[in-house]
Amino acid sequence: MAQYPIVPRPGGSRSVLNITAATVVKATPGTLYRVSVTIAGSAAGSAYDAATTGGNVAANLIADIPNTVGAVELVWPCANGILIVPGTAQVLSVSFN
Repeated sequence: MAQYPIVPRPGGSRSVLNITAATVVKATPGTLYRVSVTIAGSAAGSAYDAATTGGNVAANLIADIPNTVGAVELVWPCANGILIVPGTAQVLSVSFN
């Protein structure tokens, strides 16, 4: 065993920053941990359990992302993928596995 092994930690080991348009951050099953609103914009965004940008339908909705600066904490398993859709003029960053 290594002297200083890397220990998995909760909160996601991957991230995508500065999302300004519908983005599939993971096209395979995973877990969404946090969505940070870095610029509020004028409309709320959404997170979906989907592997394509066409998957932004009500049946796949995980969470609404408010149009206020701050973070939405989640530990949400996604069976299909992780799709992030920012609201109008909103900028988001996410952490996931």
